[in-house]
Amino acid sequence: MPVTSKQTIIRDISWLAFNARVLQEARDTRNHIQDRIRFLGIFSNNLDEFFRVRVAALNKMVSLGKEAKMHLEANPDKILKKIHQTVMAHQQEFDATLSDIIGELGRKQIFIKDETQLSEEQKAFVGKIFDAKVRTETIPLMIESIPHVPLLKDKSIYLACVLGNSHSPTARRYALIEIPTRILPRFVIMPSAEGTTDIILLEDIIRFNLKGIFGPFGYDTFSGYIIKVTRDAELDLDNDVNNNILEELAKGLKNRKKGRATRFVYDRNIDANLLKYLTKRLGLTKKDNMIPGGRIHNFKDFIDFPQSIFNDIRPRQQAFVHPMLKQPCRIMDIIEKRDVMLHLPYHSFDSVIDLLREAAIDPAVQSIKITCYRLAKNSKVINALINAVRNGKSVTAVLELRARFDEEANLKWKAYLEEEGVNVVLGINNMKVHAKICVIKKREANQTKQYAFVSTGNLNENTAAYYGDHCLFTTNKTIIGDLNRVFEYLENPLTKAASLANCKTLPVSPLTMRRFFLNQLTQQIRVARRKKPALAIIKLNSLVDNILIEKMYAAARAGVDIKMIVRGICGAQTKQKSFKNHLNGLSIIDGYLEHARVFVFGEDKTRKVFISSADWMVRNLDHRIEVACPIFDKDIQQELIDIMNIQLSENVKGRIFDNEQTNHYIVPAEGAPSVRSQEATYLYLKGKTYTD
Repeated sequence: MPVTSKQTIIRDISWLAFNARVLQEARDTRNHIQDRIRFLGIFSNNLDEFFRVRVAALNKMVSLGKEAKMHLEANPDKILKKIHQTVMAHQQEFDATLSDIIGELGRKQIFIKDETQLSEEQKAFVGKIFDAKVRTETIPLMIESIPHVPLLKDKSIYLACVLGNSHSPTARRYALIEIPTRILPRFVIMPSAEGTTDIILLEDIIRFNLKGIFGPFGYDTFSGYIIKVTRDAELDLDNDVNNNILEELAKGLKNRKKGRATRFVYDRNIDANLLKYLTKRLGLTKKDNMIPGGRIHNFKDFIDFPQSIFNDIRPRQQAFVHPMLKQPCRIMDIIEKRDVMLHLPYHSFDSVIDLLREAAIDPAVQSIKITCYRLAKNSKVINALINAVRNGKSVTAVLELRARFDEEANLKWKAYLEEEGVNVVLGINNMKVHAKICVIKKREANQTKQYAFVSTGNLNENTAAYYGDHCLFTTNKTIIGDLNRVFEYLENPLTKAASLANCKTLPVSPLTMRRFFLNQLTQQIRVARRKKPALAIIKLNSLVDNILIEKMYAAARAGVDIKMIVRGICGAQTKQKSFKNHLNGLSIIDGYLEHARVFVFGEDKTRKVFISSADWMVRNLDHRIEVACPIFDKDIQQELIDIMNIQLSENVKGRIFDNEQTNHYIVPAEGAPSVRSQEATYLYLKGKTYTD
């Protein structure tokens, strides 16, 4: 039974249940072996971030005592204990899954070889690779010879070495080598027998060459074990609005690199004396989540396991341009006539770039205002904005510097944009700008025209290829009027504080969004009490806001039909004795990341449909600038509902939410067809036709 409060499931335990669903995908033999490997990498990467942020926060909460228990509705020590137990169980499942995958790779004649399994030809090859590329990137630390062990880097792995001399047992020494995966590829394909593929990991290339590194210093026995430290990555920005946010951010990034260890993972076969020594020198205790694992760590690198070695990968369905936006065309002319919605990654993100590029070129366009949260490394969005400036447009980019783990990249974008003449707005202290919005204004024939888009996902062409999101193109005056009020506030938060409150159509965080959704649920409760069909469809990444969960419970007790699609954390119990209707909840984990937030309230003529950038979490509703956007176009409303119904019919990659969060797969009823919603959604959209 998971750690719970009286009415909800603790978010950190629910998050681990979500990551267990990712691990299920790695175990699922219906997936291609390459996808199973990728899911192991995603599981590992997720867990790293969980320890950097959530476990770090819980460690801090322990010192607050009763105050922390009130905030968390549970004892943080109890939560941390449950986390450790769960992570240890997941580690065993991970190891078993990896063993299965290695066995399947072997049946495909693909072998991951370590330094003890090489042929003579491969030994020569590995030696040459080491001398040519690796030697100069490896600088051992003789840790017994230095008074203070340098801080081990987060996100890096280290080879902890035991060095000995067979003629002098007392000559035993310890050393650490950082594996240079930031510079060199983790996987190296070696010369192999015909019909086989042999791969060696970078750390095993170094293991094979330990004699060459340490032999000249009088050692002739060598062993190496991979270790890894995960550190507190939380940025604690000062609440004082007078402080310079850039200075605080730079300080936070610097501190992140030396944050307290929240997890120490090591090869379970590590030399016992070496482990004892490292524990002491690194100042670790059992409270630091010391976790024994397998020989391989930093499994996140396996997200990029070489695809070229597989000859049976089924090509992913290609994104296609929305039929109404195929080039060449003028997108602004099209959306003057009607709203258009992109459903990513099925529709191509290129249409967003095409709209911005069109705005950059069009002589009548005067200004572009846009929010930027997570941008692609070589961002086409940024290129379009810069070209707009060069063409004489006024461009304002609201850049969120505190997008977690993208802070350094966004600092660089800030400098670049300002250098090119873009007006960069850094948002608001203690209030992340998470809304994904854009307004384009042009003056034509003595008339001002405005065009906008509102998205549930980041303006990032890379992630748009595999994140499931929705993006509305519109010229609706009431929506654009509110978007302008949001930008007005973002540009002048001190003098235009009332702008957000004056929004007429868009529910906006932190002022009105929670209250708005509470009111929508209340309206459905009233409908149910009149013995009429009442409905709420709620699609989110995370559901943990207790106030909204309590209102959902009230709706369930009143008989409202509540259907939930929640990819990640779900703090709501789906069954209680007092419910007339249990909460119908599922989670979909498949090839695309379900990222959209969609809300449907009511049926038929009273139906209201919204998209949003905000999850139902305290951070989104109280500490971020977010918008929810109503969908007025009836055809787009129906399109979204059709997609929601496809997802609610999922019975291949869907898991049922229950109070215990056991992650049972949804099983098709006898005789019912299998529905894999991401494939079905692609076919649905591919088959749609549109008329002007």
